[in-house]
Amino acid sequence: MELKVTTLDGKAAGTVDLKDEVFGLEVRPDILHRMVRYQQLKAMAGTHDVKNRSEGVRTGKKFVKQKGSGGARHGDRKAPQFRGGGRAFGPTPRSHAIDLPKKVRVLALKHALSSKAKTGSLVVVDTVAQKEAKTAALRTTFGKLEWASALIIDGANVDQNFALAARNIPNIDVLPIQGINVVSILKRDKLVLTKAALEALEARFA
Repeated sequence: MELKVTTLDGKAAGTVDLKDEVFGLEVRPDILHRMVRYQQLKAMAGTHDVKNRSEGVRTGKKFVKQKGSGGARHGDRKAPQFRGGGRAFGPTPRSHAIDLPKKVRVLALKHALSSKAKTGSLVVVDTVAQKEAKTAALRTTFGKLEWASALIIDGANVDQNFALAARNIPNIDVLPIQGINVVSILKRDKLVLTKAALEALEARFA
């Protein structure tokens, strides 16, 4: 698959050949769904907690005789049915993460890249380096390029001026190639790869 390379000024900068085994797959929504669920569950803190019956601060003494009171049989006041008692079956700190084979995770990233390529939402730029960290100027540039919602992936090190200028622009995410992931790709309308990022991806999947 051949794709045109552009500059941030909108000028042509040659072409690149995209590998079909990475950018030309027939997209499988089930693979993408599994990966999105894997990422979202792994990102959950799992720190929710309530006091159960054993953690209550009330006395553990049996407050009424077992028989002869004319009422129900009870133990202590920490039981869930009493005011101030512990909560039954409440949440406790735990990990929500699930397992997903590495081969499936790699395949999901390829399918995410292919989905952007097939819909024409994949853009390759030669570089994103900026002389100055000017947010207003970069916002204007994105407006001309029609990048209202975009994930921009640079090489191993993101240009500092570009990262500073882009960080306050809504719906624009900037990541180094190490941080590329399925959720971030699907979250934005466009995927923008620099030539350095594209080379790193091809080396990763070689």
